[in-house]
Amino acid sequence: MIALRRTLTLFFASLAFAAAAQAADAIKVVYHLSEGIPQASRAVQNIRNHLAADPSAKIVVVTHGLGVDFLLEGASNQMEQPFAGAVADLSNRGVEFRVCNNTLVARKIDAAKLLPETKIVPSGVAEVARLQAREGFVYLRP
Repeated sequence: MIALRRTLTLFFASLAFAAAAQAADAIKVVYHLSEGIPQASRAVQNIRNHLAADPSAKIVVVTHGLGVDFLLEGASNQMEQPFAGAVADLSNRGVEFRVCNNTLVARKIDAAKLLPETKIVPSGVAEVARLQAREGFVYLRP
């Protein structure tokens, strides 16, 4: 019985270690958006392609300035396709969307108009810097 308990303990410990190692191996990427709808359209497609090639990637989208526009309710791309569905789909795949509070204040945008998948951060540029410097994220700007 003791031998079985030890075997099971070792087995579960190795599973936990393997899961932690796999999570540690995930590439972390911050997509930085500040230019508006055309850039957001490129980013959405880039992120889809990125996840198709590397489903384990940890992706955070940080927006400020005109980059927040695609995360507003009712926003659509140049072909009049709403962004809401794409954002929800990417969010369900683990992509995080962060919006600069400084931009919301400066542009007088009501936070209630943001898509529900978003998270407000104090400063978009500070968030990009923090992710790179403190959390080891790779920087991409579509």
